[in-house]
Amino acid sequence: MSLHLQRDLDKLKKEVLKLGNLVETAINNAILALNNREASYVDEVFKHEEIINEMEVKIEEDCLKILALHQPVAVDLRFIVVVLKVNNDLERMGDFATNIAKRARELMQVEPLPTLPEFVNDLPDLVRTMVRKSLDALVKLDIDLANEVMDMDDSVDQINRDMYSAMKQEITKNPENAEKAVNLLSCSRYMERIADLSTNIAEDVIFMVEGRVIRHTD
Repeated sequence: MSLHLQRDLDKLKKEVLKLGNLVETAINNAILALNNREASYVDEVFKHEEIINEMEVKIEEDCLKILALHQPVAVDLRFIVVVLKVNNDLERMGDFATNIAKRARELMQVEPLPTLPEFVNDLPDLVRTMVRKSLDALVKLDIDLANEVMDMDDSVDQINRDMYSAMKQEITKNPENAEKAVNLLSCSRYMERIADLSTNIAEDVIFMVEGRVIRHTD
């Protein structure tokens, strides 16, 4: 590998990590806005949204430049392919964080609706842990961490299913709460999608390290 290629790959890794940190912060602020009913956290999410979008475009451009200039092969090529995919996944996570913040802002205007403790406590913790571990797995090329992320996804899916059942029952019993219930269910779904994207990153780490595609193998 040439020194120029190594330099560009190192720079690319730093950019992805910076984007990942921004997305993590946005997700955390969105969840705080939802659970604490605090508008300042919503504002912070919106501030990050534009920066995340700009960084996603910049990283994609840098990947394409490296492909054109260096024509990498083998492990280096897999790394760039993974960065392109992770870059897109992180931007989508940022979008979901923004969506949670928007729903949280609407929910702040009305009386809170009691909901599942797992939705308030367990789901946010699971999602934040999955995001952090997927990025750590990417940086360290750690297969064990990647597998931990994938193992956690089932718990997230179960809480989301439980939320669907709970909110469906709430709407049936108290139709006047339908809008609040739908907003809460949307937040649950957005967190579930963030977890799915974290799982995608974990799967991409396995692809990068082992050259093995594991999606759609269940």
